[in-house]
Amino acid sequence: MALPEREERSFWIDGDRLRTEPVPGADLVVDGGWLLPGLVDAHTHPGTESLEDPFGDETLRRHLTDHRDAGVLLVRTPGSAARIPAWVDEDPAMPRVRSAGRWLATPGRFFPGLGRDVSESGLVRAAVEEAQASSGWCKVIGDWKHNEPALPLEILTAVVQAVHAVGGRVAVHCQTSEGSRNAVVAGVDSLEHGMHLDPGLIDRMAAQGTAFVPTLSVFGAGAESKRAAEPSAARDWWLAGWEAMLPNVRAAHEAGVTVLAGTDSFPCGTVASEVEWLVRAGLPAEAALGAASWSARSWLGLPGLVDGGPADLVAYETDPTLDASALAHPSRVILRGRVIA
Repeated sequence: MALPEREERSFWIDGDRLRTEPVPGADLVVDGGWLLPGLVDAHTHPGTESLEDPFGDETLRRHLTDHRDAGVLLVRTPGSAARIPAWVDEDPAMPRVRSAGRWLATPGRFFPGLGRDVSESGLVRAAVEEAQASSGWCKVIGDWKHNEPALPLEILTAVVQAVHAVGGRVAVHCQTSEGSRNAVVAGVDSLEHGMHLDPGLIDRMAAQGTAFVPTLSVFGAGAESKRAAEPSAARDWWLAGWEAMLPNVRAAHEAGVTVLAGTDSFPCGTVASEVEWLVRAGLPAEAALGAASWSARSWLGLPGLVDGGPADLVAYETDPTLDASALAHPSRVILRGRVIA
């Protein structure tokens, strides 16, 4: 059964392409079960695991392999400590990657030296450079500490206009109310986290096509420790934002915003947990699964299970819309026409 259509269909693989007509000499690799376009993690940072660990090829390969073995065959890296090296695209055993180049951070708005530190006056030029040097994306740190100002709206608007002018797209990290507002009003292409997003902006996001990547699983994992922490302004601010996130995600979906699954956490290959959180937020199971598969692939410019499309697919013995945890246990993984597992 092929998803999302829920139709019994047969596919053949010709090189790295899917075909709906028989290919002579083909071997049977999947018989029955449920077929999905390869899973997608729309917010992951492979290549380094902590502030102390340098970005490296060995770690990057391990992280991408973990994604692939879990059926995540397309990843989007909205910001990294270094640009994704060319060998990733050249290696047929690696998932497809859509990179936003290096994080772009203005003074005081990120971990010093982890991304590309730029002045506010130099941000527009740097954003265009990163977009053109990567997969067409750039990533801007739109805010940082809860009690400090976000990147000014006029600067972020100029970034969006300049990057769009060269055919690129802009992702923005934002967790404060001001940062989220500025990102939406500036017309960014994706809102990353959006912890204190004003629900009054959701209709505007839908109208202009701003996607929402809430990364619920990484926040959910830290919620209990935050509640147990000593009271402080930062703790109360964080908890207030977390309490609003699930209702905002549901409202965004209902308004027609493209909601995508991204983990922003380690280990890699755990996008199934983000799907479970999207369901918990109130998305229908099929929409939550699409956020980590066909909807995300379409948003990133790749088709699903169609004739001539990329032969990137995962198979399951049971319907993953009935049990999101099944996503962590594919029965078959096929990447670029090659059987991985």
